[in-house]
Amino acid sequence: MRLSLLFLLLAGLSMAEEAKVRTLSYRLDTLAMEGVLVMPAGAKGDIPGLVLFPDWMGVGPVAVGYAKRVAEWGYAVLIADVYGKGVRPKDALEAGRISGYFKYHVPLLRQRGAAALSALKREAGIDTAKTGALGFCFGGGAALELARSGAPLEAVISVHGNLFTPYPNDAGHIRGKVLVLHGADDPYVLRDQVFNFIEQMRNTRVDWQLVHYGGAVHAFTNPDAGSNPRSGVAFNPTADRHAFMAMKIFLAEAL
Repeated sequence: MRLSLLFLLLAGLSMAEEAKVRTLSYRLDTLAMEGVLVMPAGAKGDIPGLVLFPDWMGVGPVAVGYAKRVAEWGYAVLIADVYGKGVRPKDALEAGRISGYFKYHVPLLRQRGAAALSALKREAGIDTAKTGALGFCFGGGAALELARSGAPLEAVISVHGNLFTPYPNDAGHIRGKVLVLHGADDPYVLRDQVFNFIEQMRNTRVDWQLVHYGGAVHAFTNPDAGSNPRSGVAFNPTADRHAFMAMKIFLAEAL
């Protein structure tokens, strides 16, 4: 009987410590957007806030999983809706088509990122002087583009993200610290793109880091990416663990 009571108490405590997840609607001019806001359990007072840019599948379970992991560290996390309300790719083919549009319309990508950042700052309980952006795959590139726009971000993280930009000189507009976590064997982010990113950052005064994870390919933090590195896309539990440890340390220092 005592064991059953203890189990129920512990289960109740665990449920009480769950992050709070809710839909957050916002707009960019006439475009309606619908992101997801994840608040850490027991948050009190104003806390740092992060805009999380999801991979090319947009707002969904994988992005929510990422946001919950980061919220556990004491941050409010808004999953940005880059595509617009109701635009949710049904498969990789459609995701590639939709996300590909933004690679050729970077100013629009930056505007939609800025709209998410503004929406986050309007929420009660957010320390508006301590904000950052992070993203995964397509979202990693989106986070970097928001930073290159000169947005007031204290921290920027790209995880297995796109490093190419048509506006390389805009690296000088970045205002916060930058952390890029990259799979050393990622076939979708070409070596020339990595080299060019390094050269862009070396020509700035930005505090930046680039970490390569040996044996990791694209999407190495995504549990839905499969387990076959030969495909070029695969979950790597070791790289995943190390990446989230690196993010936690980086954010603690930057925010």
